[in-house]
Amino acid sequence: MKPNNCLIFGGSGQIGSHLIRKLTKNGYRVTVVTRNIHQKGLKIKSSGNQGWIEIVEANIFDEKKIRNLFENADICINLVGILFEKKGNGSFETVHSLFPSILSNLCKEYDLKHFIHLSALGINEAKDSKYALSKLEGEKNILSNFPLSTILRPSVVFSSSYRLTTQFMSLLTSLPIIPLYYNGQTKFMPIHCSDLTDIIFNIVSKKIHSNIIECVGPEVITFKEILEKLQKLINKKRILFPLPLPLAKMSAKLFQLLPTPLLTEDQLKLLKYHNVSSGKYKTNSDIGIPSKLFFENEVKKYCYMWREGGEFSTEKYTEKKDD
Repeated sequence: MKPNNCLIFGGSGQIGSHLIRKLTKNGYRVTVVTRNIHQKGLKIKSSGNQGWIEIVEANIFDEKKIRNLFENADICINLVGILFEKKGNGSFETVHSLFPSILSNLCKEYDLKHFIHLSALGINEAKDSKYALSKLEGEKNILSNFPLSTILRPSVVFSSSYRLTTQFMSLLTSLPIIPLYYNGQTKFMPIHCSDLTDIIFNIVSKKIHSNIIECVGPEVITFKEILEKLQKLINKKRILFPLPLPLAKMSAKLFQLLPTPLLTEDQLKLLKYHNVSSGKYKTNSDIGIPSKLFFENEVKKYCYMWREGGEFSTEKYTEKKDD
């Protein structure tokens, strides 16, 4: 009998919303843990079949409260992660290492069938990054505590709600010059949120167990090529200026002072390393779940929001009709 009770942490984001919709549509009950049910509850409930969704408000570090949730769970899915550190419990070590360790121990204690954890691609190489080291430590703790775990390492994720495209299109709209870090030659394999969700769902439904899976999109694109594609899509022409490393470090120090940093010193370190499949682990294609959505084709569907004329600049309104 297939497991049908999924306990999800970090379910209020874009990946979580897509996953909840797919799981509940296919007969899985989900329990979603959120820190603020009043702020996130409606969004979570409207993500899928409401009768199959339970929302629990809890601090994810309150082990006593989250422990009770494991009694009726078959599968635990952890989508919690941060891109920059915050005060309080928002450190890389706490979120990426300590919290997954707590979850994997509880999975072992309550004899769950599977633990699926979202990590990140390229962390083996970036040993000078606190983000990467915390992710590696979290993976090590998980596999030590609960070997029946699957760790997913996605490349950069994109969709209409992710900063990879939305933030850069906003910058391309407002700034005449865009800095290129490391000459813009860092390589990525961007994966669309829907493709990543399909991977997670298939791992759940087909009971796929593989310690580490690299989740990548169908193409390799450099950072410079990403910006060039975005410029083209929103009809902007900006100067892409290779920023010398000393100036790049200085800008990162300044940017990380913002409430939502444009760039941090740690993220600058990560940009030194390519974010592509390593060849050391299985990819989503190797397990029969290839990504299908190409970067430019998908961004084209929502980029009009940053183009002059907005919705009225889309082909629906601009294409010439035959007389």
